[in-house]
Amino acid sequence: MHTDVQSFAVAHLLRRPAACRVGGFVVGFDPATTSPYVNYATPVPGAEPTDADVADLIAAFRTRGLTPRLEFAPDAAPGAEPALRRAGFTTEAVHAYLVCTPKTLTAATGGGVRVEAPVTDADYVAIDTALSEAFGGEWPPSPEGAARLRRTEEGGGAVRFVRAEDGGCAGGALCSAPAEGTAELAGVGTLPAYRGRGVAGAVTAALAGTLFARGARTVWLEYSGAGSRRVYERVGFRPGGTRVYLRHEG
Repeated sequence: MHTDVQSFAVAHLLRRPAACRVGGFVVGFDPATTSPYVNYATPVPGAEPTDADVADLIAAFRTRGLTPRLEFAPDAAPGAEPALRRAGFTTEAVHAYLVCTPKTLTAATGGGVRVEAPVTDADYVAIDTALSEAFGGEWPPSPEGAARLRRTEEGGGAVRFVRAEDGGCAGGALCSAPAEGTAELAGVGTLPAYRGRGVAGAVTAALAGTLFARGARTVWLEYSGAGSRRVYERVGFRPGGTRVYLRHEG
């Protein structure tokens, strides 16, 4: 499964508008944003980069005024992490991920929660705004953020949300288009006033079901704590492995 998730990461980054290959790495640059969570690199499975390859990777980021950053499953490219650390990359985070299959997927138990697909520009703006708030303002809502959500929905992935009482968004998430038989579910967020009502579980189950209907063999996601892990496990996600996030501040 490590290799499946890492192969997905490579294919996913190659979809970026200015993606490129550097040594044994793929870098997913998007000129529309300087966000390090959009502009990052990942090694191809089995890569054994040299110190020169890593130096070229750093330069590719620096020439664009960006912080060199990677996300990957280390077991899929055992030779990558030692080379990166020799060059001064440090750990930003380590996240476990969970995997769901059509056989393990179960319906969410949040009775009365209606999950929708966005249709209008206002829907996409509401989802982008709500997710920004749900994640504590880690990124500001923006027209570019709403546009990225629309591109996800129209590009073979899916965006789903639960409508708030005022017609906006109570909570939502997105799932990438499948690649290498799997898809990444991300950005699961619920506004504080709507937490504890089954919104996250309902959205997660709806997205996984949508991607399975489109041919994905698995859907995977990362989780941030025991509470969110329980939500995902209730709808059929099971332990899959670990991904590491590295960055270079030099």
